Amino acid sequence: MKKSNITLIGMAGCGKSTVGVLLAKAKNLMFVDTDLIIQQKYGKYLWEILEEEGSEVFLCREEAAICRLQCEKTCIATGGSVVYSAKAMEHLKQLSTMVFLDVAFEEIERRIADIKTRGVVIAPGRTLRGLFDERRPLYQAYADLTVNATGRTAEEVVEATLQAVSEAEGEHW
Repeated sequence: MKKSNITLIGMAGCGKSTVGVLLAKAKNLMFVDTDLIIQQKYGKYLWEILEEEGSEVFLCREEAAICRLQCEKTCIATGGSVVYSAKAMEHLKQLSTMVFLDVAFEEIERRIADIKTRGVVIAPGRTLRGLFDERRPLYQAYADLTVNATGRTAEEVVEATLQAVSEAEGEHW
């Protein structure tokens, strides 16, 4: 069944927001970044919410923001922690084709200069590697499609995503 939305999931630094904007332009879709929805609603950066109110409050707000989404013909870029909410992920799966932008850990590590200012949900004392190893199987489990984004430009990832979606739906986008 063809769905009119595409949702991008993956680790912080995998390119969801960048690829999402380009994908939306390429296919005449609207673009929604759920991290920006949260920031605008609460008037704070993600890292401020995490620092001031904690991970549990942040994850509840993220789930609520995603579960309120009602859209068509939209590319949705999610925060990396969205996979911790089965409710949010099921809502997104009903709305859209779920695409996991898979990037090797070494590249994620290079792309994320400061994990604190990225607004990443990570327990104290936890390493980026531990977070990556924890989340990757969750992304894989929820994904309808996986696009290898390691070593690719944003434009190449967009092209690969369009091709994967087209092949999965048995038609040309």
